Amino acid sequence: MPGILTPTATMDLPTVHAIRMLQPLQWLALGWKDICRAPALSLAHGVFLMLLGWLILAVGHNRFWLMAGALSGFLIVGPVLATSLYAISRALERGETVSWHTVRATWSSWQQAHGGKAGSDPGSYWCLVRFGLLLALAATGWVLVSASLITLYVPVRIATPVDFIVHVVLAPDGRWFAIWLALGSLLAAPIFASSVVAMPLLLDRRISVYQAVLTSWLVVIENPLAMAWWAGWIVLFTLLGLGSLLIGLVAVMPMLGHASWHAYRDLVDASAFAARDLSVAEGEGRRVL
Repeated sequence: MPGILTPTATMDLPTVHAIRMLQPLQWLALGWKDICRAPALSLAHGVFLMLLGWLILAVGHNRFWLMAGALSGFLIVGPVLATSLYAISRALERGETVSWHTVRATWSSWQQAHGGKAGSDPGSYWCLVRFGLLLALAATGWVLVSASLITLYVPVRIATPVDFIVHVVLAPDGRWFAIWLALGSLLAAPIFASSVVAMPLLLDRRISVYQAVLTSWLVVIENPLAMAWWAGWIVLFTLLGLGSLLIGLVAVMPMLGHASWHAYRDLVDASAFAARDLSVAEGEGRRVL
């Protein structure tokens, strides 16, 4: 659909590429390769996520909807937490040396680049954080809808995860679990479409949240089957990570984070937009991020 998806002067969007169906497998391989090239930095992100997940389980193990809300936000805001993984992959791609400074600079440079003044660049300042807040709101909406469905229609009070498994997941007819899954998929699809390349794009280029989200949607429209395939791999590895008492997240989270950077590089050509970092744009007199 080149007539629709190629940006024009009025659209002011990056160019979106069509990809092969099996390209997501290459992203996963490249993601694992990045872990091997920077193991301590990459796996530290996974360890942090695992420990955060354990904390959520410890606090909410007997408060099902509190735990469900925390875990939903925890998973949906994952792309924000992976921002420094994108930065690591970008540095490795350029042949740069990566260190803890790479991670620290990724998060601290927002403030440095604007001299601490949020109003100095309202179109880009804290755009990653703003996008993360949007995802958090989406997670909250899902939990509220889910809680309403289960509370109103399941005849047994659901207070703990065991209640949910016994009375919803393992219910004899399975009707409400099927509805719950269908509703979750319906709500997850636009979140995925809005975020599939948005975070790496916001990190890499001076572009607004609106442009990044719209570009993500165009990526999905251009590659519906490949993106469904990619979403399936993300869900599969996430379930493996969760099903291993979160231990698997130590490797899964960094692999998916690095792979998402390579997905962005294959799917989007944003070279027409100014870079956010010093290493690319220093010749143009721009500061870091």
